[in-house]
Amino acid sequence: MSDAAVAARELAPSGVLRAAINFGNPVLARRDPGDVPGGISADLARELARRLDLPLAFVTYEQAGQVFAGFASHAWDVCFMAIEPARAAKLAFTAPYVLIEGVYAVPRDSPVRELGEIDVEGMRIGVVQGSAYDLFLTRELLAASLVRVPLAAEVPALLRDGKVDAVAGVKPQIEGIVRSLAGTRLVPGAFMTIRQAMATARSKEAGAAYLDAFIDDAKASGLVRRLFEQNDVQGGTLAP
Repeated sequence: MSDAAVAARELAPSGVLRAAINFGNPVLARRDPGDVPGGISADLARELARRLDLPLAFVTYEQAGQVFAGFASHAWDVCFMAIEPARAAKLAFTAPYVLIEGVYAVPRDSPVRELGEIDVEGMRIGVVQGSAYDLFLTRELLAASLVRVPLAAEVPALLRDGKVDAVAGVKPQIEGIVRSLAGTRLVPGAFMTIRQAMATARSKEAGAAYLDAFIDDAKASGLVRRLFEQNDVQGGTLAP
């Protein structure tokens, strides 16, 4: 039996490859007409299914925390997620294929002028619950506190209504907030680099090895670069 056949059987025991797509990350995913998933992640899923000779089904979510929660109920077979220690206990990640900056926005009159002034006592930072930057900041912040909301669409209101002193997120999302919400600005610099990868259950060793090789080949062959350009990816860079 070929490596692809072994991987297909392990990754998709139902005979259909179920790929989780997170619409909450605008760098990687979008809704095309008919609510069909588009973007670089959806295109990589299509190519993976083609190589495995499997039909493909998308399982869609609005944010990364929901994707990870779906793992417990076996709702999907492969996903596209940021590499995170909190997730790696259960998921086997490939090498990253896209890098995204995590940044802050604050009110224009905020005393915060640089990243080092964020983590202070009394600072409240709005984040999407379960996102890569939520998990990162939960580990890294020493004095500031996090205010979590379920969906990215709820983040601007936190800043607008004065419920937080700053909001954190992927750069395109936060830039969008600054454009749409008068009286706000970006804090210069990035507080983290989010490494986007593919993943599957850690228990699926053959499947995980195939995913690893698939992403390595997609990068080396120029496929990721072509998909990056075809999808006009904004706010992310190709991972080396």
